[in-house]
Amino acid sequence: MYLTTEEEKIYNGEYGKTLAQCMQILAALGEIYDADRLIQIKSVQVAGVSYKTIGDAGLEWISGLHGRVVVPSILNPAGMDLKNWRKMGIDRAFAEKQLEIVSAYKRLDVRCECTCTPYHIYEEFAGFKEHLAWSESSAVSYANSVIGARTNREGGPSALAAALIGKTANYGLHLDENRVPTLTVKVEGRLHDADFGAVGNIAGPTVKDQVPLFKFKTIPSPEELKQLGAALAASGSVALYHVSNVTPEAKTYPDPVESISIDKKSIDSVYARRCTPDLIALGCPHLGTKELFELANLLKGRTVKKELWIFTSRRLGERHPAQIAAITNSRAKVFYDTCMVVSPASERFECIMVNSGKALHYVPSMCGVPAVLGTTEECIKTALH
Repeated sequence: MYLTTEEEKIYNGEYGKTLAQCMQILAALGEIYDADRLIQIKSVQVAGVSYKTIGDAGLEWISGLHGRVVVPSILNPAGMDLKNWRKMGIDRAFAEKQLEIVSAYKRLDVRCECTCTPYHIYEEFAGFKEHLAWSESSAVSYANSVIGARTNREGGPSALAAALIGKTANYGLHLDENRVPTLTVKVEGRLHDADFGAVGNIAGPTVKDQVPLFKFKTIPSPEELKQLGAALAASGSVALYHVSNVTPEAKTYPDPVESISIDKKSIDSVYARRCTPDLIALGCPHLGTKELFELANLLKGRTVKKELWIFTSRRLGERHPAQIAAITNSRAKVFYDTCMVVSPASERFECIMVNSGKALHYVPSMCGVPAVLGTTEECIKTALH
């Protein structure tokens, strides 16, 4: 892979150990994937934030880095609400380690707004055909598919390296030829809400790392596309999908000849997994403005009888105090900076009800708790009774 004279100097340590390490990470990835060069990026989203997932080894590595990021950079959800962790039932030892991790990122000038949906709070982070270095799977999927930006699914170290250098290797989904759909997925029936997450869970293991083109009878909303992509990335390794007549690049390429079909019976079967929930958790990926307004309307003037947790970014919560008040007045709990998947707080429950195909996939494997899928309205109805 070609390095400019300046990049070679960084690689060889002339600008310090940290930047040398970062350039070496990016160059190694470029060599592995046959990149021709490094390219400038617009923003970075860094995964590897929860102490539950990175542990002491991750904390040690981040703490050993020096310098400042040179492009706007933001963090993935942490293992707890950074301000309200006691209310989640997080113990002090975990909280202290988690706060150390966030402080280490802060010293690098990373924005310590811990969210998997940076596009909900910073529209300028990603635009059509702009190059990014994002690492959380659902964020990568949304950026590539719905916004039409360009990013591979970076690992935490490579994303942070890109943030400190301001560049990433030019391979994978940064290239036009790798964005061509390779499989048509025809979906029967009219869908809404969590149905799209269910479709993602069904399609993901078959599609794997291909680029699917979906044909729906229903036009999905951006929120439904978010759920589709999150589930595809969790159950498979899909980082880009197209939806016919909906997503920005869908008309750019011809329809793939190879196809599969998903019928309504298959979608219904995803809802058929049953357990009796003692926690209803919504916000994986983090809820956006429209979803917060919907929940506020569903909960206004009512009182939940089961534990109901809502996850969103702190900045959105601050933007919409009336909606947050309507939710919390129902005795539901709103948590920021985290979610049910990456927090150990979820592990004490016996069954978690979610409206997300991503959470349905990850809660059993990452929290050790059975999960059941419901639409948003079904989840709220369950919490109220």
